[in-house]
Amino acid sequence: MADPMAEPNRPDDAAAAAGPSLAVGQRVCLRERPAYLKTADPMPMLRPVDLIDRDEVGQVVEVRALGMVAVRFRRGSFLLAASDLQPL
Repeated sequence: MADPMAEPNRPDDAAAAAGPSLAVGQRVCLRERPAYLKTADPMPMLRPVDLIDRDEVGQVVEVRALGMVAVRFRRGSFLLAASDLQPL
């Protein structure tokens, strides 16, 4: 009989949510536009999505938990899901 107090087997949350593995300094572009942008500042703010062009290339500046990545674009640094980014 299985121990009911044991933690269930599940994939690593960070690896499952991360999508493609990205490294600091890597160049990326958007697969698709998100509904909004969240700045990568110490106190994040929501910004309109039109600050990033569809074909604009950004650079990964930080890899965060739960598959989030801080990417610097021409008009600022934003937090994006790694699954929304395409490595170049």
